[in-house]
Amino acid sequence: MQETFLRSFAEAEAALNQFRFNSANIELLERIGMLIADCFRNRGRVFCCGNGGSMADALHFAEECTGRFKEDRQPYPAMALGEATHSSCVSNDYGFEQVFSRQVDAFGHAGDVLMLLSTTGNSENLLRAVQAAKKRGVKTVAFVGRGGGKLGPICDYVLDAPGQSSDRIQEIHMMALHALVEAVESVLEQPQD
Repeated sequence: MQETFLRSFAEAEAALNQFRFNSANIELLERIGMLIADCFRNRGRVFCCGNGGSMADALHFAEECTGRFKEDRQPYPAMALGEATHSSCVSNDYGFEQVFSRQVDAFGHAGDVLMLLSTTGNSENLLRAVQAAKKRGVKTVAFVGRGGGKLGPICDYVLDAPGQSSDRIQEIHMMALHALVEAVESVLEQPQD
């Protein structure tokens, strides 16, 4: 058992080091952070979505924005798409591939941001959400792995996490999401002169 733990932690450390020592990743996160900070500053909203574990990460990011991360502050307007009753309704009436695009069509406006989390970048429901976002002038940010799949070429910003397995990719995504919330707070919560 110990070998499994040691191997798992070593793989996670290698993926993190590969990610954090690539300056392009840090520069990209800075651009995404400014995009989100500007969105919030201009009273826009950030929508997040994903499937399975990536949906859990989308929910977590949204609650870090609407709740509290490290310090007390005003809530930031972020929402994870795919609430259970909506998802079952749309899946039944239109098909699972439209669970996110229908909400983007309902709520998205120019100046908003749509964050899509996926380890493969190939889920049809995420691809359709991007199409809906583009029609509404919503900026798109993909957190992906394994080269970005089909999402990579169609999104405005693409963060491709290293790792060969979904768990390693999602671990990088979550660390990057936490760092984004902290960075956005550092911009928005600065004392105004």
